Amino acid sequence: MTFATIWVAGTRFTLGAMGANQFNNPKHQGSFFNRFISTLYISSAISATAIVYVEDNVSWGLGFGLCAVANVVGLAFVLFGSQFYHCVRPQGSPFTGLARVIVAAFRKRKILLSLKSEDYYHRAHGGEAMVVASTPTTLKTEGDIGSDGSITNLWKLSIQSSLATLQALTMDRHLRPHFKIPPGSMLVFILVSAPLTIILLHRFFYLTWQKITGQFPPPLQRIGIGHMLCVISMAMLAVVESRRLKIAQDISSSTVPTSILWLVPQLALVGIGEAFHFPGNTNLFYQEFPAALKSTTTAMVAMFIGIAYYLSTALVGVVRRATGWLPNDINQGRMDIVYWVLFVIGFVNFGYYLGCAWLYKNQGIAKVVDQNSKYNN
Repeated sequence: MTFATIWVAGTRFTLGAMGANQFNNPKHQGSFFNRFISTLYISSAISATAIVYVEDNVSWGLGFGLCAVANVVGLAFVLFGSQFYHCVRPQGSPFTGLARVIVAAFRKRKILLSLKSEDYYHRAHGGEAMVVASTPTTLKTEGDIGSDGSITNLWKLSIQSSLATLQALTMDRHLRPHFKIPPGSMLVFILVSAPLTIILLHRFFYLTWQKITGQFPPPLQRIGIGHMLCVISMAMLAVVESRRLKIAQDISSSTVPTSILWLVPQLALVGIGEAFHFPGNTNLFYQEFPAALKSTTTAMVAMFIGIAYYLSTALVGVVRRATGWLPNDINQGRMDIVYWVLFVIGFVNFGYYLGCAWLYKNQGIAKVVDQNSKYNN
């Protein structure tokens, strides 16, 4: 499992950056990321339903075998199309450029800043002018530029899933007399609602938005909408848990007659929020960061998800040790308060994001779009 995890980390979002490199227009790159994220969710939904069913009802060997076959087929398609790919030439380590910025900022810490854009570098290592900065820019000072105009000194220059599963274990999971929803399968409602929402957004909502405003919704707006919907879903889960807990305490039973379908709208809302958030986030990182950092920053989305999982696990551990809200029998606890705590944390994080988005200055996507449009016409 460790090797499988490492391989997934090395390929999943690297494929995202590689796919976006095949397009020059940011609009087309955004469309690709929509399809890429949708594919990830659809494949996860298949693995959480069909593969799990095979492993539980047939054999684990067959389940893993199907996964292996799927990976071999995917690898064959990647190798078959390799001759048609547009390969970006290596530009050196991106961390070298970041280190140069730190060194340059320290050396020039006493120099007054200039408000003129021509006083800053906006060029790649080879001197080719770029519309979007290919390396971090820095203020020009005496001795940085040679007589031929070259640069002489580069160094100067998700906790919802686990809690929802616990709720599902204590609720009525029957849809029919002989069919019972597995509690772990509740995540399917997130995995299904996200790609469906991405398709609807791409085919209808974004086109309508473009007709009204003249442009597609910027990535920052999409990320903000995703944040807001995920925060709202926490409040909805808290309200449902309060109702479930009251019923459980009234009837003094470990299983309440409340249907598991009460959890579906909130989980679907999480998927809808992620449909706004993750494609917008990936698109923003790819388009706005320097060219040498595109693959690195796109892969950072997966890293942030991993960090969030670890933090959520740590948060649950702290809550269990410091309070009585999450006992082994959740009917004796207050999971609704946990959801409200998460709602407050999400609300504060959303406010922090709004402040960062308001202060953020676009790096020039519009110019690239105009340039490509003129070229294509």
